[in-house]
Amino acid sequence: MHCTAFATADEYHLGNLSQDLTSRGYVEITSLPRDAANILVMGVENSAKEGDPGTIFLFREGAAVFWNVKDKTMKHVMQVLEKHEIQPYEIALVHWENEELNYIKTEGQSKLHRGEIQLNSELDLDDAILEKFAFSNALCLSVKLAIWEASLDKFVESIQSIPEALKAGKKVKLSHEEVMQKMGELFALRHRINLSSDFLITPDFYWDRENLEELYDKTCQFLSITRRVKVMNEKLQHCMELTDLMRNHLHEKRALRLEWMIVILITIEVMFELGRVFF
Repeated sequence: MHCTAFATADEYHLGNLSQDLTSRGYVEITSLPRDAANILVMGVENSAKEGDPGTIFLFREGAAVFWNVKDKTMKHVMQVLEKHEIQPYEIALVHWENEELNYIKTEGQSKLHRGEIQLNSELDLDDAILEKFAFSNALCLSVKLAIWEASLDKFVESIQSIPEALKAGKKVKLSHEEVMQKMGELFALRHRINLSSDFLITPDFYWDRENLEELYDKTCQFLSITRRVKVMNEKLQHCMELTDLMRNHLHEKRALRLEWMIVILITIEVMFELGRVFF
């Protein structure tokens, strides 16, 4: 069976989304604890393969994780999502930056083994949903991070000519407004990664649920979340230094231009004074 994750937007309107999906025949699963906030869980009528009910986890942060769901159903849900997205991502990027893991039902404790999720077949439905939630939470982080990695790579590509131009002594054709816009993009991306997400800390939900925390942490380790965040922050720091350099360079150019304007004005004033004296 397959577990597939997509990040499609910055955020979802979960309330409206729940009503829309329910009206289309999907069944909301409400057995999650109250402290599992910002999550909508939906069941599908027909799963892709026998042995486990099809389940969809929809995170407010703009990610969807499908467990044992048919491709046709998955495509339909993705189309419904488009109506409830805030700041949607490019469709090609969404499908390119997905995550997919195989999973099976087996005896013994649930775990992630060699890239395959093994779910305890003896769990009741509510406990199985909780364990799927833990795996889904990590997958949600991974696909969101993949989208931001792509955004950062695009940003790096847009400024990669600047160091070479500076090295060659050429003029860099960027205005003050463009440099400030670039800095704003970097700060926004840095804020998303380090302040408005759970990339750096384990969510509070897992603090008193050690078995679920272990599943979440192991999946994050497998998906290299911590290492990828570290690499992104190093890239962001380098980009910040470069944009700071550009801003300082523009400030110096502006200051030099003002100095020359003052010199020219003083020269003109002196010439007028000399003209009055001699003529």
